[in-house]
Amino acid sequence: MFYIIDEENSYVVFKIGETFYDIKSKYIQQIEMVENITLVPNATPYVDGVTLSRGKVIPVINLRARMGLERIPYDIKTRMIVIKIEDKEVGLIVDSAREYISIPPDKIQESFENIFGISEKFLEGIANLGDRLILILNPKEILKEGGLEDEKEKK
Repeated sequence: MFYIIDEENSYVVFKIGETFYDIKSKYIQQIEMVENITLVPNATPYVDGVTLSRGKVIPVINLRARMGLERIPYDIKTRMIVIKIEDKEVGLIVDSAREYISIPPDKIQESFENIFGISEKFLEGIANLGDRLILILNPKEILKEGGLEDEKEKK
């Protein structure tokens, strides 16, 4: 099944484990191979470190760890999705980045509490595309609660 891409309903699809996720493309700056992440002492457990992306130093969050899943070593498919929310740029490590798609609003259902062990607050909804379900992540929430937002508020 193919959908025509439109800006308002455009998403980037990626995988963590065997599960498909997506984030609205309006937040996406670029998708990169993972290279040269510098560890930061005493960082939040799911922060892999910092890296240079287009001349800027940005923090890198491992989405597997953020969602309470087991970490795995990076491989040739591992990607860093650089997102921008307000004035903050952050890299999100995913197992693979798959495609850009458009999801009509009528194909999106509100999320369900604690689906797959993931807190409901991380999800904006679930897209039912007939042949597959895709969990739609809320990137603002991923950066909150015990994460980058809370660390900045402590300082």
